[in-house]
Formats: sequence, structure tokens, C-alpha cells
Amino acid sequence: MASTKASTLAGAVYEQIRREILNGAYQPGRRLRFVDLAERYSVSQSVIREALARLSEQGLVDSLPQQGFRVVSLSLKDLNELTEARCDIESLAFRYAVERGDMEWESRVVAAHHRLASTPTIVDGEPNPEWFDVHERFHRALLEGCGNDRLLGVALSLRDASALYRHWSCPIGHDYTRDVAAEHKAILEAALVRDPEVAASLLCEHIERTTAALRPVAASQDEAS
Repeated sequence: MASTKASTLAGAVYEQIRREILNGAYQPGRRLRFVDLAERYSVSQSVIREALARLSEQGLVDSLPQQGFRVVSLSLKDLNELTEARCDIESLAFRYAVERGDMEWESRVVAAHHRLASTPTIVDGEPNPEWFDVHERFHRALLEGCGNDRLLGVALSLRDASALYRHWSCPIGHDYTRDVAAEHKAILEAALVRDPEVAASLLCEHIERTTAALRPVAASQDEAS
């Protein structure tokens, strides 16, 4: 019973720290001290250690030998390389989807966009986790009509790798003036009129906008390291 309770507590603390990292409460590269976190969440240091170990497995924190943990840093090189790869691969998959997708694909895309447009981005003053889920479903639906499972797999793995950057574009990159809803609507409309070139171009611009917000932060971290 005690071990089950401890595991449940560690899970709850893990979710809290994860949410705060994604929301930018802990800045990239920040040291995560066991003593401070244990006091903040009113738990033992062993619970904190278990939660941070799980976050390390997810790539949200780095484990430093003999030093504990820290929030992952922003790397300008990784950010630029990932953006370049995503623009090339995702736009190719999307172009194929627009050319090859059948009516069933089109219906899934429309339904996914409707769900996305109906989901608030902010709830109780904080980013809405559900919005990120339906956002991912919309983008996945866009690509699923490409008719090439290998290409789709690579595109989705690149999207997984960029998940943290997407979460950080507002709280860390301070890109608060962006009209994401309008970007999604334009991408959908290009897909529905079956214009692969415009659709692919809009998707690249959508990806690049997130990177543009984070580049100054990443550059400053590179200079400081």
C-alpha cells in the first residue's frame, strides 16, 4: 500500500513539474535542485528524484553526472536543423496528401480542424493541454493522406521531436501576437482546394514561425554556454 501511494504521489509531482516546464515556469537550462523542489511540492527528495528521472526519459530535463538535473537547454543548431528537416519532410508529405487524399481523408481533416477551432487555447489563465492534443491530431490528419507510410512515419517522428519547441513558442519565445487559428484555417483551405504548392508553402511558414520566436533565446543560451 505504501509503495502504491508513493508511486501515485511521484506521478502527481511528475505531472506538475512537466506542466510547468511546458508552460515556461522553469526556463531552459535551469538547474532543478532536489531541496527546492521538495519544499515547493511538499514531498520527499526521493519523490522528486523519481519524477525528474521520468522527465529525463522524455527529454524534458537533462541528467548531469554528480550535479542532478536541469531543464533542457535551447540549442540554436538543433532548432535550425529540426526546422529545416520538418519543412522538407512535412511539406512533402502534405503535398502528396493534397494530391492523393480521398474524400475520407478530406472529411477527417475538416473534422479535426473543427475540433481544433472549437477548443480554447487558454483555460483558467494557463495553456490548455487539450488544445495541444487536438492541434496534434489536426496536423497528423493533414499528413495521413500522403499514401506513403515510411514518409509519414518520418514526418511524425520529427513532429514528436519538436513538441517542446511548440509549447515554448509563447511562454519562452513571447510570440503572443501570432494568429495561429488563421494559419490553420489558411492551411485547411489550401488543402480543400487541392493546391499542393500553396498548402506546402503555408505549412512551412507555420513551422518557421515557431522557430523564429525561439531563435533569439536559443542564440543567447549558446553564447552563455
